[in-house]
Amino acid sequence: MPVPSASFQSLQTIQLQLETWFGRPSPVIRYSVASILAGGHVLLEDIPGVGKTTFAYMLSQVLGLQFQRIQFTSDLMPSDILGVEIYHKNSGSFEFQPGPIFRQLILADELNRASPKTQSALLQAMTDDFVDIGNHRHPLPQPFIIIATQNPVSFAGTYPLPESQLDRFLVRLSLGYPPAKVEKHLLRKASFHAGDIPEHEHAIQPLDVMRLRPCVDEVSVSDELVTYMHQLIELTRSHSKIRMGISLRGALMWMRLCKALALCFQRDYVIPDDIRNSFIPANQHRLIFSRQEHGEPVMLEILDSVPFPI
Repeated sequence: MPVPSASFQSLQTIQLQLETWFGRPSPVIRYSVASILAGGHVLLEDIPGVGKTTFAYMLSQVLGLQFQRIQFTSDLMPSDILGVEIYHKNSGSFEFQPGPIFRQLILADELNRASPKTQSALLQAMTDDFVDIGNHRHPLPQPFIIIATQNPVSFAGTYPLPESQLDRFLVRLSLGYPPAKVEKHLLRKASFHAGDIPEHEHAIQPLDVMRLRPCVDEVSVSDELVTYMHQLIELTRSHSKIRMGISLRGALMWMRLCKALALCFQRDYVIPDDIRNSFIPANQHRLIFSRQEHGEPVMLEILDSVPFPI
């Protein structure tokens, strides 16, 4: 069944709105939108002060989602995120007080400043879209999206995210510094923060996000491209500079991202560039490299060693 043209129009509206507010086209916008369509979560890794928080807020406004920022600190506890059951002596019953995670788009700000115990509180939510508190299961609102930020691991007061936590993120992205033209414009304003974004301008509504997600399944992938992707996956598992390659779950999530990227480009089929361009953002955080090896050069080496389908 072909993808409805209205879906392409909605996606174009989303990206144009984000580019207008962000001040420029950016691969981060496209990968973030594609990740949300694919049902994944986004990890933004960058130095402080380049707009990670504002970008997450932009996404919530464009998509019309309930937004909640959770500031992760070393003393944050799992119950501060998930909520608690409170016992009422008079009635002899427990009442659940939901935590801030019960929103549609969660900004997990500076995730790697929290202890590993608190970081792990997100694992079930990110995988299952519900959380178990006591003897009760509590579904999370849909769509449920986590945009997490983290400072580089060399910064003081950070805890490296474990492999199980990193594996829950569909992509790891970096905003970087803005282009000179955009930065000069912001310097003239001397202000750029979430309050500058009109809260009433929604490109689509939450229900539209849920309706767009099944369109990802309608995107076709040729056998030749499946073979190309599998060759790249196999090389990550056998490469001498990589100790742990792409898992089956990682491979399936990567394929779903490629399909969502095709939709963002208003196509109902995947092309080789969708696979090649997403190889690093979708997989670098999933791989464990040998000591003293840097991820991106090794992955570029893998891309160069596999013939590119024409």
